[in-house]
Amino acid sequence: NISVQLIDDVQGVTLASASSLTPELRKEAGDASGNKAANLVGKLIGERCKEKGIEKVVFDRNGFIYKKKGRIAMLAEGARKAGLKF
Repeated sequence: NISVQLIDDVQGVTLASASSLTPELRKEAGDASGNKAANLVGKLIGERCKEKGIEKVVFDRNGFIYKKKGRIAMLAEGARKAGLKF
């Protein structure tokens, strides 16, 4: 499973979140490989940000390694495809 949150650090609130366990992704992400599931989660967070008028964010991996073909990279790719900039 993989999850992502969009947090306003100043106010200390979560603005949006997505996970491979999110009901709308659970079936599709559950049948997918880790990288494909991460990509789907990235697309979903990008769509949710777009709905809230958020276009640009800071991508904090929280110490997770950004491998060229890894899950973090696939999540970032999905978010970028959905229009999110970072």
